[in-house]
Amino acid sequence: MKEVERPMENKRTLDFDAIVVGGGIAGLQAALDLADQDFRVVVIEKDASIGGKMIRLSKVFPTLDCASCITTPKMAAAAHHDNITILTDCDLQSLKRQDGDLVATVTQRPRYVDLDKCIGCRQCEYGCPVFVPDQEEGGFTMRKAIYIPFSNAIPQIATLDVENCTLCGKCAKVCPTDAVDYFQMPEALVVRAKTAVMATGFNLTPLNQKKEYGQGQIQNVITSLQMERLLAPHGPYQRVIRPSDGKEPDSIAYVQCAGSRDKSLGVPYCSRVCCMYAIKQAMLLSGALPLADITIYYMDIRAFGKGYEQFFQNAKAMGIEFVKGKIAAISQTSDQNVTLKYEAQEEDGRLATRDHDLVILSLGMVPDWNPAGICNLPTDSDAFIRCAMPQTAPTRTELDGVFVAGVAAGPKDIVDTITEAGAAAMEASIYLKSIANERAA
Repeated sequence: MKEVERPMENKRTLDFDAIVVGGGIAGLQAALDLADQDFRVVVIEKDASIGGKMIRLSKVFPTLDCASCITTPKMAAAAHHDNITILTDCDLQSLKRQDGDLVATVTQRPRYVDLDKCIGCRQCEYGCPVFVPDQEEGGFTMRKAIYIPFSNAIPQIATLDVENCTLCGKCAKVCPTDAVDYFQMPEALVVRAKTAVMATGFNLTPLNQKKEYGQGQIQNVITSLQMERLLAPHGPYQRVIRPSDGKEPDSIAYVQCAGSRDKSLGVPYCSRVCCMYAIKQAMLLSGALPLADITIYYMDIRAFGKGYEQFFQNAKAMGIEFVKGKIAAISQTSDQNVTLKYEAQEEDGRLATRDHDLVILSLGMVPDWNPAGICNLPTDSDAFIRCAMPQTAPTRTELDGVFVAGVAAGPKDIVDTITEAGAAAMEASIYLKSIANERAA
């Protein structure tokens, strides 16, 4: 057994060497690197499946490799590793030092499905009569009230959306293993370890945050993650259409800095990846819709990584139009097209308008998790976890034995995220070995 259970105030207590908070690409990389060194690791994930944001992407820049092809093997490797335990549907309530250990208090939300009995056959999903908008597919399609999050989810265990369930009992009737349990309760867990890696990831700024951009009420204005699902080969439609009427768009626009570099939104910083993911999506759209006109409205193109500038130049060579100008307002026309009003900075700063069939907002990155009051981890002015030694040891936090990886510490791309996760795992490994040496001495 790779975990030790003992009673403590009616809570199940688990002992590990390391805690990894977050099951995205950073958390998985850190967990695998630690587990390969024979440390016992627990991954605490708030969603019903590990994989994070990366498993929801279509391809990655600048290589245009399949995102799922990179993420799924790491998900499977973590799930089958003897030294890794994965806890999904979990909320971290607190993380603090106690008697030399890090003690995490965790609440595991009920799935209303027995994890040991469910075989992932999806019969409950097929038998359920309730349809709910599927946020995993950008809200473009429907799912059932009991469902497996996506085809390559890990674990392949159904989860019941209790807010939309009508308690008709059909899922329980068709389940071949009697796995559906309507009376399942939340479980309190206490996890003890010596070190922790915070890999809590990010969220996009809200679509409805800026009133000048329609506050999410314009049907053919979507987010960058929604476009990722439209572009994905296993996406909702297997092709790119606009939401309002299913039409293939002839004119597509990207609005850069729609959620960052904007003090009015409380996000004054650059989110670093928006330019590159917009260029990536524009190139993929150019292949999917060869006759479509694609325009990217930008303030500055920040192609900072290896091969990124050439990626940008390739996009221009493909015929993608780049217009330097900040979008002032977005409105909807009578024929469901979208009108952009902007300052054309390369044309003497004159005000101009242009209509498009579909508009994608390149939203910025904000922290997915606020550590204040949970583990007393200090944050910077941008609300990301503060690094104690940003120049020499960027994964160290100001809490002894706690390290940070990926976008939890600030906006960064996938390459830097994976590299930083490896660095955090190495720091955690050194910390664990130093404790072992102290005790041996």
